[in-house]
Amino acid sequence: MRAEGARGVASHRGGPASSPRSGAVFVSTWAFGRAANETAVRTLDTGGLLDAVEQGIRVVEADPEEHSVGLGGTPNADGVVQLDACFMDGDGQRAGSVAALEGIAHPISVARRVMEVTPHVMLVGDGARRFALSEGFESADLLTEDRRHRWEAWRRDRREPPSISESHDTIALLGRGADGRLAGGCSTSGQGYKRPGRVGDSPIVGGGLYVDGDVGAAGATGLGESIMRYCGSYRVVDLMARGADPQSACEEAVRHILRRDPRPAEQLSCFFIALDRQGRTGGAGTSGGFSYCVTTGAGSRLIDAEVVTS
Repeated sequence: MRAEGARGVASHRGGPASSPRSGAVFVSTWAFGRAANETAVRTLDTGGLLDAVEQGIRVVEADPEEHSVGLGGTPNADGVVQLDACFMDGDGQRAGSVAALEGIAHPISVARRVMEVTPHVMLVGDGARRFALSEGFESADLLTEDRRHRWEAWRRDRREPPSISESHDTIALLGRGADGRLAGGCSTSGQGYKRPGRVGDSPIVGGGLYVDGDVGAAGATGLGESIMRYCGSYRVVDLMARGADPQSACEEAVRHILRRDPRPAEQLSCFFIALDRQGRTGGAGTSGGFSYCVTTGAGSRLIDAEVVTS
């Protein structure tokens, strides 16, 4: 395995990996990605890369204090928590996703199940929920008291338009196994107080997540409407396929959106992470405040992403 780039983490050199952790790299969005990444690394001791990505994301989905993912997520305008998720395996370019899923605590697991047991890529709404229940997933009440009280206050004070000020920070997690295999997933409750049925970029293959097993993987967070208009994660991976390193690919994808979109950068809210087959990583966004976590068997680092202005 070749050395990491400047923004990556030191790689193992030499012969075959001595353990499932050797040479493995995980990169994820935001500070909460540290717990996800470290769970993913530990999972490699008893499971494969797909299990590692799934279990890492489930940690964030299960945390009621993270109000943009899973349990405790901010509800839509009707007071209902609707979840979106996508799962991709670079081996065979497999993908599964769910959108506007209600009452199921772990949409990332349902998305993986869609990938593995159906001929489809995406299931939505009630169809996604019925599929999940048929596969043995349990119903769950995702609206916590804290989120319910905040929704009631929002509804009382400002019905329209739905606020975008509430956190909507997707967990996107990309993984490289010791053998170079790539996989990724992302999960979110989406924009707070969104219109019922609104779907962002997170469950869209090529929008919030894209994995090419021969090249690399990319994930996104921020305002889904901005990211999906430009097939953001696909663009990052395509740039890597054309020779860019992960950091340069993230920056150029942001630069492309800035060039094409008439809105100011602070309204676009686009952030990307990337991981290539060599284990190099990168991250960039339209404004400051976005951080991402890179983890190997040797430990984790939280990195402030590069801000692209033009």
